[in-house]
Amino acid sequence: MSNILVVDDEVGIRELLSEILADEGYRIRVAASAEAAREARRQERPDLVLLDVWMPDTDGISLLKEWSASGQLTMPVVIMSGHGSIDSAVEAMRIGALDYLEKPIALQKLLATVKRALAGGETVGTQPLSISGLGRSTVMAELRRRLQNVSGNQGSVLMRGEPGIFAEMLARALHTPGTPFVAAAPTLGDAPFDALGRAAGGILYLDDLMSLSRAQCRGLGMLALKADRQTVRLVSYASADPAALVADGMLPREALARLSAVIVPIPPLRDHLEDVPDIASRMLALFVERRETPARRFTTAALNHLRNYHWPRNMEQLQQVVRSAAVLSLDEEIAGDCVESIVRQFAPVVPSGGTQQIDTRQPLRDARDAFERAYFERMLAEENGSITRVSDRSGMERTHLYRKLRQLGVATGRRED
Repeated sequence: MSNILVVDDEVGIRELLSEILADEGYRIRVAASAEAAREARRQERPDLVLLDVWMPDTDGISLLKEWSASGQLTMPVVIMSGHGSIDSAVEAMRIGALDYLEKPIALQKLLATVKRALAGGETVGTQPLSISGLGRSTVMAELRRRLQNVSGNQGSVLMRGEPGIFAEMLARALHTPGTPFVAAAPTLGDAPFDALGRAAGGILYLDDLMSLSRAQCRGLGMLALKADRQTVRLVSYASADPAALVADGMLPREALARLSAVIVPIPPLRDHLEDVPDIASRMLALFVERRETPARRFTTAALNHLRNYHWPRNMEQLQQVVRSAAVLSLDEEIAGDCVESIVRQFAPVVPSGGTQQIDTRQPLRDARDAFERAYFERMLAEENGSITRVSDRSGMERTHLYRKLRQLGVATGRRED
């Protein structure tokens, strides 16, 4: 049984459409305003929305734009208006409406449109996070423009940024629809050319180069030298300077040169904290949409707590906090103290004397991670970011050190000497 949301400020229209569609076997929910429609959409994704253009609080076109921008336009929408024009119909279709009905709506026209919209909406699914939904700050606007510039070039791309930046999501901004997008890491060690063949004509994506094994680096070295012949574009990400892989003899210098024809720096989340409320709300909407969490929404206080944290593990950590808050909140509205208590688990408590306080409420693994994070952050500060000297002092080989820092979410100064 399909669920239809009828949004119209006229009670007579709502009742009439509800009766007609209920008689046809549909389950109907009604909303008398844009705010009521937002609430209904937050609680459950309908299979179809019949949306009036003219409403007292927010017009239907603006609500359609809002759903589109927030990633919630994952169901077919049919616009209705008794005062409409071809211009409003064109605008609605441009934003994402599937069809347009003019009032008074003829019965057969209504039923035919609803049937067609539901049939076409069967393939409409939850949209994943994309760079278009990552905020409106100047930092993100500039990143979008840089990636747009790069997308028109067929050379290989190396993205450089801290751990947890959702690099694959950013790589997909360079992807041309209808062409392959293949993640190469799983087969790099034993069958590197399998991935190359599957990615012909598209993008072969290589996740964090610093976490690759020696066997995977060997496969990557062979693959990088043959990618041009297969018309494959290599897009990779490194959480630290990949020159260390060359210095350690894991990757040929020529292969790294092939991978880094264009280097795109990716800003950490702390450089655009003003975007955090929008990103967190988008993440939460996706979790609710996929039924991974109960229906929840953030209070203003909760969003302010999220915006004021520095996010050492970037988007990955923000997503963990959002999911945890949605699951642990006892109310539909996620309060500020709920978010604060979750975020606090990521922040080691260091008293003024400089000795790390041990939190015995944590599991041993979390306590060990907190200690190691503080240990390496302190050592990096003392060595002015020099990975070489931290490697010498800690007794860890540099490649292993990079992996450990990435695992702990410790930002490096990227200095090699």
